[in-house]
This record gives sequence, C-alpha cells and structure tokens, in this order.
Amino acid sequence: MKKIVFLTGTRADFGKLKSLMSISQNSKDFDVHLFVTGMHMNSLYVYTVKKKKKAGFKNIYKYINHDSIEYMDRTLAKTIEGFSQFIKQISPDLIIVHGDRVEALAGAIVGSLNNILVAHIEGGEVSGTIDELIRHSVTKMSHIHLVSNEEAKKRLLQLGEFEKSIFVLGSPDLDLMQENTLPDFKKVAEYYEIPFDDYAIAMFHPVTTEYKNIKQYSENFVNALIESNKKYVLIYPNNDIGSNEILNEITKLKDNSNFKIFPSLRFEYFLRLLKNSKFIIGNSSAGIREAPYYNVPTIDIGTRQYNRVRLDSIFNCNYEKDQILNYIEKVSKIKLEKFEEKDKFHFGKGRSDKLFFDLLNSNEFWQIEHQKKFQEVK
Repeated sequence: MKKIVFLTGTRADFGKLKSLMSISQNSKDFDVHLFVTGMHMNSLYVYTVKKKKKAGFKNIYKYINHDSIEYMDRTLAKTIEGFSQFIKQISPDLIIVHGDRVEALAGAIVGSLNNILVAHIEGGEVSGTIDELIRHSVTKMSHIHLVSNEEAKKRLLQLGEFEKSIFVLGSPDLDLMQENTLPDFKKVAEYYEIPFDDYAIAMFHPVTTEYKNIKQYSENFVNALIESNKKYVLIYPNNDIGSNEILNEITKLKDNSNFKIFPSLRFEYFLRLLKNSKFIIGNSSAGIREAPYYNVPTIDIGTRQYNRVRLDSIFNCNYEKDQILNYIEKVSKIKLEKFEEKDKFHFGKGRSDKLFFDLLNSNEFWQIEHQKKFQEVK
C-alpha cells in the first residue's frame, strides 16, 4: 500500500485537492494523510481545518506555521520545520502539493531533500507577481507535474523538465463545479443568511510586491464598492503581508446592509454563490479560473493576475476608484453570450480525479526518477 501525503495551506488549494484526496482515500490501495496548515489553522478564518473532518477526511495532521507577523520567509521556514518532522514520522511514498504558495514550496523542498517523490499540481502557469516565482521554484523541486493544459506543459518543458514527468490533468476544481455536485442556492443563502439574490462576489488580496501602496489600493476598492450602491458577498483576503490593511478597510462595511462579509466559505457553497452572481470583482484567481466556466463576468483589478489567460468575460482595470466604478457600471449592463467551448474548457472538462487515479495505478507514475536532471530544449 502506497502512503500519500497531501499538503494544504489555503482555502483555494483545498478546493483544488479535494476531489483528488477523496478518490485516493476511498481506495484500499492508498493510505492517505493530510498535512493541514496555513490559513486553515488561523482563527481569523474560523479554523477551516474543522471543515476537513466534516468532509470525511481522516489522518489529519494540524500544524500552525504562522505567528503574529505574516512574513512569507518566516512562514516558509516554519512550514519546512513542521513538515520535515511530520514526514520523518510517517515516511510517505508521495507528497502532493498545489500551486504557488509558500506551503507548497516548503512541501516540495522537504520532499526532494528527503528523496521522496513530489507531485506538483498546476505548475507552469504565470501571473506576474511573486507567486509566479514560487510556482516555478516548486516545479524545480518536484518530480511529477500534473498541469492544467498544454500551455502549462510547454512552459515546464522550457524550464527543463522531462516530458515523461508531465501529465495534463486539467484543473481539479472543475470536478466540483458541475451543477449536480453543487448545493442549491436557497440552501446556501439560508445557511449563510444572505438576504439578497442580486449580488456580486468581491475578493481583494494583497500583492506583496506592492505592499507600500496596499492601504490606498484597498481604500479605493472598498470606496468604489460602497459608491456603486450594489449588493456584495465579500470574502476576506488571504493572509499575505498587506492583508491587515485590507481588513481595516473592510471594517467600514460592517453596518452596511449592502454587504455580507465572510472570513471563509465552504468551497462548494462558494461555487454556488459564484455561479448565481452578477459578476466577481477584485483580484482573485477565481475570476480567471472558475467565473468564466459559469459565464460570470470578472472585473480584475490591478496586477495580481496580470499574465493570466484573458477571455472575453474578463475586464482588467487599474486601482483607481473611478475606473473601478466605471467597470462596475459597464459590466452590470453586459449580457454575456455563451462562451466558445475552447474558452470555457481552457482548464479542462472535469474528471481530473479519474485521470489522477489512473496515474496513481500506473507503473509509469511510480517509476519516475527521484534524481532530477535538466532537459535541454531542442
């Protein structure tokens, strides 16, 4: 029996990993463990680690990797320390990490330096922020690459990875995005006590390389939302440096009946709210990945998603309040046509879990070399 560890540190990566963890745990051939850290262990986000147990996952190891000062280098160091101790205890055959957060980098470093296979989900993507540097670093410390599409595969080949180690899986969150897997809107609205059904989703995260300006940017964002006089379901930012400045601005909205504010949402419940929304505004990757799949327009603010794929439903604007307001008015009047298939399915068509499970059961997967080499581009 192969022992597999999934490392999750954010709301987003749990949504990406959930279907893969489920299909693995339900097999008698794999012993699945979860290393849960980061935002999941932060009281600000209502200890989302509790939701992992409710989702039916077992063998959960909890680790606090943050302190009162949210610096990425300190978080990286603490995660390496905690994860290193953990893998020494259980000796896994495979470590699975996702994306571009420091927790993923810590997992890849610990795995590769301890001669344990590391699989990285959604490598080969670009954004334009420091997250991109982390993502490519995780790629170089990983042995197996489970990418979303052929574009990502091409970038990994440019980074010197061997083609035999790259598998196009699609984006795993699409497994959870099908209509038959989502709760109905009435159930979600009642659960979260959302009193309106004509609303937009708002999510605004800090960009660490723009920390000096984040107070002004978040002020512009919040003031634009207020002045638009529309209804919003607003979700807390991630815990990168600069999040406190955004949260301070969000306090202005505490008694404003146009806003329902949440530290975190269940992933499937969030997807239902997104699917039923008029648009999504901010700088979350949900506006680039999930929203287009549901034909929901995106107002993408600033540079955080700058190099991501651009589809007809995504409107980029700067951090100025007036421009944000203009786009809110513009997007509110747009009735989007049905996306072309190639746009909607840019990140796959779902069933990543089945593709993943087939890989786990193949000899090819487990025979990938632990000793990495650089492949010259011919």
